[in-house]
Amino acid sequence: MLSTATMVKTNSGRFFEDFVVGESLVHPIPRTLSEGDQALYLALTGDRRPLHCSAEFARALGFRRETVNDLLVFHTVFGKTVTDVSLNAVANLGYAGVRFLHPVYPGDTLRSVSEVVGKKENSSGETGIVWVKTVGTNQDGAIVLEFFRWVMVRKRDASVATGAADVPEMPPVVSAEQLVIPDALDLGAYAPWVSGGAYFDDYAIGERIDHVDGMTLLEAEHAMATRLYQNTAKVHFDGRAMESSRFGKRLVYGGHVISMCSAASFNGFERALGILGMSSGAHVSPVFAGDTLYAWSEVLDKQPVGGRDDCGGLRVRLVGVKNRQPLEEPTERLVEKDGKKRHHPSVVLDLDLWLLMPKRP
Repeated sequence: MLSTATMVKTNSGRFFEDFVVGESLVHPIPRTLSEGDQALYLALTGDRRPLHCSAEFARALGFRRETVNDLLVFHTVFGKTVTDVSLNAVANLGYAGVRFLHPVYPGDTLRSVSEVVGKKENSSGETGIVWVKTVGTNQDGAIVLEFFRWVMVRKRDASVATGAADVPEMPPVVSAEQLVIPDALDLGAYAPWVSGGAYFDDYAIGERIDHVDGMTLLEAEHAMATRLYQNTAKVHFDGRAMESSRFGKRLVYGGHVISMCSAASFNGFERALGILGMSSGAHVSPVFAGDTLYAWSEVLDKQPVGGRDDCGGLRVRLVGVKNRQPLEEPTERLVEKDGKKRHHPSVVLDLDLWLLMPKRP
């Protein structure tokens, strides 16, 4: 038994060898989200969704007050997992089965628990991929969010093969039937002027919407945002350590890239009341400070949700592009290279998500 004098008191993070399929990871440091967090999130992303900005609008729709932005909820729940899952990550690779299940209000306290559902060593022997399912709950134990993600993690000893090859099957899509509409939502007093924009009825499957606006990511801003989420992954903070990486500098947290592209998509989806779920998501290419992000979306599907006749689920593919204005330089999601379809070199984000949209009165 270790004495208190020899006991290790710091956390260097897990390496690939440390993960055990089936284990439960109870993540420390619950986080109470405040009005200040909301305001800082708006300042760092430029998000303009009225439900998260206006207490009066939210109350008119049946909520107690303005709700916390869905992606701030996602980043907070995600951030809790980093010390146990991705402190030694090379990159976060993707998401599946993301569902937002309960509104979060300023003053709510969130915590996270993850289950390791798979791990596979990479052929290089230097890294491996770990899959986890994470559940976020509030202070009352209500599940606010659940999702799968997979991350590339460094090995402790590249010279010793682990033979790990447990690749789990991820949910292929989040169906419309799996989407949860907040019980509080009452569109009887919905005021059309609050956001402007198109209704659920106005979108057509196959339609492409260029979101027009670009935003350049600054070094201080992306670091501050990631601190807000309490994401302590080394690749986002330790510039000196990253000088010796293949990138030579710090990476922008991929989740913050999602927030930036989602904020840009307000111009085109102004009436969206929130994100209900994400079927899949991939960080196709890294983003660095100084890059300028643009976004465009393709409407994939339209479905009734929750038995409601006053709103519907709009399934869209949100594509993030760096340093290339799609309206000036047409950018397809996939291009042919070496006889295969691959993402365009400028594409950084490929996200399949469901938006909650009011129908035309």
